Amino acid sequence: MTTATAVNQPTLQPAAPAGRKLSLPVLLLVIAGGLALTSIVRIITGADGITNVSQMSTALELAVPIGLAGLGGLWAERAGVVNIGLEGMMILGTWFGAWAGYQWGPWTGVLVGIIGGAIGGLVHAFVTVTFNVNHIVSGVAINILALGATRYLAPLAFENAPGGTAKQSPPVESLGDFTVPGLSTALQDLNHQGWFLVSDIAGLLGGLVTNVSWLTLIAIALIPGSWWVLWRTAFGLRLRSCGENPVAAESLGVNVYKYKYLAVIISGGLAGLGGVFLSIVANPFYLEGQTSGRGYIGLAAMIFGNWMPGGLAIGAGLFGYTDSLNLRGGAENVHALLLLGSILLVIGAIWLAVRKKYLQAGITLVIGALVFAWYAATDEVPNQVVAATPYVITLLVLALSAQRLRMPRADGLPYRKGQGK
Repeated sequence: MTTATAVNQPTLQPAAPAGRKLSLPVLLLVIAGGLALTSIVRIITGADGITNVSQMSTALELAVPIGLAGLGGLWAERAGVVNIGLEGMMILGTWFGAWAGYQWGPWTGVLVGIIGGAIGGLVHAFVTVTFNVNHIVSGVAINILALGATRYLAPLAFENAPGGTAKQSPPVESLGDFTVPGLSTALQDLNHQGWFLVSDIAGLLGGLVTNVSWLTLIAIALIPGSWWVLWRTAFGLRLRSCGENPVAAESLGVNVYKYKYLAVIISGGLAGLGGVFLSIVANPFYLEGQTSGRGYIGLAAMIFGNWMPGGLAIGAGLFGYTDSLNLRGGAENVHALLLLGSILLVIGAIWLAVRKKYLQAGITLVIGALVFAWYAATDEVPNQVVAATPYVITLLVLALSAQRLRMPRADGLPYRKGQGK
């Protein structure tokens, strides 16, 4: 009996993702090609703002909370728990971070904000793992409860505080930021030259070394740190096995409930840290509605990245960049990006034609022609289009990348201890 069980026992190693994976050289080549096309568009349109240092610095600041929310979703879903409640956990992070920050200092606010988000993760784990409630229903409920709880608590905590209102906390002291002396100035000077590709790369790098918050550095370090823990440690292997085949994991002695709980609590803490970034770094105060759907966009960045930290970071950067267009000369820059979009669509149509997908190639080419006609016939785009750009890009990116995605096999599936016996 024991021998038969061992023979039929599934292995712990998660299955490899379907489809071909981009190697690092190919990925770098794609990024370089994208920068070259962007540089060409900048020179043609004269929209220097699309790659200047200020634009990239703003994009980085806006990408961080999206990336942290997406990273939280990655931890949970790698353990098999869908976390739609990232938005609510971010809301808890914004409130708890600002509440503790204005009283005891910003770094205390960071810690308490992480704890606030982790509490939301604990609730989600308790409901979904212990009671097997549908993960989507639980996540939506947490979003609603977090919004209602902070709306109730904000007037009690902030209304009578100096500088606070029923919907806004008093100002929180800054965490501080840094600029690399010499290098930052050199990159800005190089960016202002307007040279092909070189100036655009200088703008990108300049945004990474100019007025960067210490919390941004922590967030960036969490990307490779999460990859190392999840893909290079025994702990990470066990956690990922719970998202691929929990029955096999349990049969090999893994405490599936424990790993699911840990993953979702860490997920909530990371989302809470994203909320802290919004209420202490991006704005030095809590404000009702501060997250503005960034938890959902973070989830989209995670899906775009195929449940991998590196892809998630690229997705967060893309969404952060499009979001930054609202803040810095958005109409002119979005109009210039219409030309870039039409070029990319034509390249996509050629690629589809080479692969003999003629119908899809024809549709893509028509769409590219329409986008180019829009660019050629106008001098700017309406402000409403600028405001909607991040959300439109989110939908387009997910639609175009859907064919290569593979979520963990047991993601969102109910699991009961001992169900494989």
